[in-house]
Amino acid sequence: MPHPIIFDTDPGVDDAQAIAIALRHPDIELLGMTTTYGNVDVETATHNALLLAELAGRGDVPVAQGAAVPMVKPRHPAPAHIHGDNGLGNIELPAARGRPDPRNAAQFIVDTVNARPGEVTLVAVGPVGNLAAALQLDPAIVDRVRQVVIMGGSIREGGNVTPVAEANMFNDPDAAARVLTAGWPLTLVGLDVTHRCVLTPAHMARIEAGQGELGRVLAGSYAFYRDFYYEFLGIDGCCPHDSCALAWLLRPELFITSRGHLTVATSGDAEGQTIFAPEGRAFIEARWSRTPLVDVCLGVDGLAVSDWIADTLA
Repeated sequence: MPHPIIFDTDPGVDDAQAIAIALRHPDIELLGMTTTYGNVDVETATHNALLLAELAGRGDVPVAQGAAVPMVKPRHPAPAHIHGDNGLGNIELPAARGRPDPRNAAQFIVDTVNARPGEVTLVAVGPVGNLAAALQLDPAIVDRVRQVVIMGGSIREGGNVTPVAEANMFNDPDAAARVLTAGWPLTLVGLDVTHRCVLTPAHMARIEAGQGELGRVLAGSYAFYRDFYYEFLGIDGCCPHDSCALAWLLRPELFITSRGHLTVATSGDAEGQTIFAPEGRAFIEARWSRTPLVDVCLGVDGLAVSDWIADTLA
């Protein structure tokens, strides 16, 4: 049976790759996309989501615009040096023809989950303010979602925007603290696994050939993203962070997970750090195990995941 999902996103080069999977994979029923600031401002994120769906021939997929700023802290500038000013590597893009859903993202999430209780998976690959706002609107959705998959955080890997914090968690740590401790069935897919996956130029050549007009956008934006990875990490390719969340959903056997208690630091030098206490392990104080149990990904067959992405889109 297909997985009915809402894809919460801030496209973003790696978001675009994941959106292509969500639009194309036969085992995914894409109920809609919700947009947030992060890699770009929220208006650009909404445009990109609408455009990518249209290029895939899926202009019927609803796109609901959401969070423009963090819950508490000031918003940091978008990382244009990584994703480009337009989020898609500064390649020339046509205007999107469609219009966003009239509901805001949080309301769209609440309405969709309540319409199909027990069925819907939330897959969030940007700052998680839309999920936090949905919890504020209707706390009961924690018992009505099927599961929640979050691309973000880091348990052992260290951070990518601070020494300890991953970008999505750092962009809105207060929302992350709410979402990751809400008590719903949750899996965190963080840098511990996404940094083990590399989408190579050979992978992208296959994707470009297989995706038509959408493939040309994916390949053009990839070239900009690849330059960043080569300069800063010495990688000939890119880490397909957001696609890894969908890979976990559809191919969980490629991952190693651990169950335990998760918290997020919301202030100080550790702001945005995800802190994980394995289930059953005693620490000096009980507070490390005060939060609900969740699953975190700690290992992955990176080559198999990268090949799966290319196979899916080729």
